[in-house]
Amino acid sequence: MGTHLKAGDPAPDFSAPATDGSTLRLADFRGRKLVMYFYPMDDTPGCTKQACSLRDSSAEIAARGAAILGVSAQGTESHQRFTEKFSLNFPLLADTDLTVAKAYGVAGSGLGGLLRSVVKVSERVTFIIDENGRISHVIDEPDCPDHGEQVLAVL
Repeated sequence: MGTHLKAGDPAPDFSAPATDGSTLRLADFRGRKLVMYFYPMDDTPGCTKQACSLRDSSAEIAARGAAILGVSAQGTESHQRFTEKFSLNFPLLADTDLTVAKAYGVAGSGLGGLLRSVVKVSERVTFIIDENGRISHVIDEPDCPDHGEQVLAVL
């Protein structure tokens, strides 16, 4: 912890497959805010609460000019099942080699990072990226059941 990007840093560019098979890049979100949240694994209790909280707040988040993007190491098939099961209304990135997590400093470091790379999970951290591609807020310890409200408080 503590090694990831912070407010004011430029958000690293990324390119990864999304739930629908398309490839998403940071540039696709230029001109609007992006709520980019990293989570450990599809369809686990905390991750499900977090995703559903963001789903339920998505209209308000969109009204504030922001898109939502979830990122984890599972592939697109897993993301599609998770999306369908919980009617998620935002894309999930398949960061199967943790390239995006590493770029944002949330793949972990030390022994925890080594374990994360073996089991392929990222830390649970949310980045709010502004219209110009800079990080405006970092939520280090997302409150999974109330994450939508946490995000709205900083948008």
